[in-house]
Amino acid sequence: RELVKRALSGLPVPRPAVGPLAVHYCAKLAGVSLRDYTLKPVVLADCVIRYHRKFRPDAVWMSADTWVNAQAMGAAVAFPGDDQPLGGTGEPLIKTAADIDRIPVPDPSSQGRWPLMLEAMRRIRKALGDEVFLVGCFDQYPFSLACAVMGIESVMVAVVEDPAMIRRLLERCADYTVAYACALAEAGADMLSGGASSGALLGPKLYREIALPFEQQVIARIKAKTGLPVSLHMCGNATPILADMVNSGADVLEMDQRTDMRDACRVIPRHIAIWGNLDPVAVLAQGTPQDLVRAAKEFIQTMNAAGHQRFVLSSGCTLAMETPDENLHALINAARNYPNLN
Repeated sequence: RELVKRALSGLPVPRPAVGPLAVHYCAKLAGVSLRDYTLKPVVLADCVIRYHRKFRPDAVWMSADTWVNAQAMGAAVAFPGDDQPLGGTGEPLIKTAADIDRIPVPDPSSQGRWPLMLEAMRRIRKALGDEVFLVGCFDQYPFSLACAVMGIESVMVAVVEDPAMIRRLLERCADYTVAYACALAEAGADMLSGGASSGALLGPKLYREIALPFEQQVIARIKAKTGLPVSLHMCGNATPILADMVNSGADVLEMDQRTDMRDACRVIPRHIAIWGNLDPVAVLAQGTPQDLVRAAKEFIQTMNAAGHQRFVLSSGCTLAMETPDENLHALINAARNYPNLN
């Protein structure tokens, strides 16, 4: 826990910190269905605890899927199968501006799966104590959350045809994002992370005009209320909007494997930490342990060459459920044994 805190603060560390984005992988490791992992806080917590005790990463994640906030707002969700992630189903929650007014004030103690997730967070914190840095995933930043409750196609049309409605929806989404993030902090999180990948689909200009201001607002509100570092996760090649992400106010930027880290280090200032960015499929799931060592060494050397001290070695996105144990061991051991890697 202390190692990751120091790494994110730019303080000297004895070795690189490592914290893969293990979510559904934890369920597979424990041999439980995604349905049980998603709906039973005791099971979710036990899966994360087992994962940590087997691999001993420096950081673990508390997350279930990308529909926690949408469900809390009233969106209909369902499982396609017992071992498939929960997702949206049926008609969108938001069709007209009047629907926005029907969304209740957020209450993390009672709505949707929020109480279940908070219980899981408290159980993980109690079981692991100060051993590990605990990342609480508050699900989605406002624009991505708006796409979940309204439908991405409808949102994209409304961005052009009814921007006032979209801003009203984003305001309500921001309230939900902040409420959940602050509740996770109270339950024991060391860092708060959310995804904003739908915003990247807007293109740089509209991202700056529509999505970014609400990311800035949310981050500022969370930091003011919790004092914890806040992270911004972006799937895909984030290079076109990287400078804008820098201006979000996030303390940490999570980069996936499609973003070239040499380019990223030229844009991201050294006071912002980087979390990433090994390929979770081609390298972690399908590669060999030797591939993992090479990829980890390259990432660490890229950070060092850029003078970027604030980083955590990780998968660029969530681990695939079929990731071999030996590959995950290789990644974590690479951080522990650096620079003595062959």
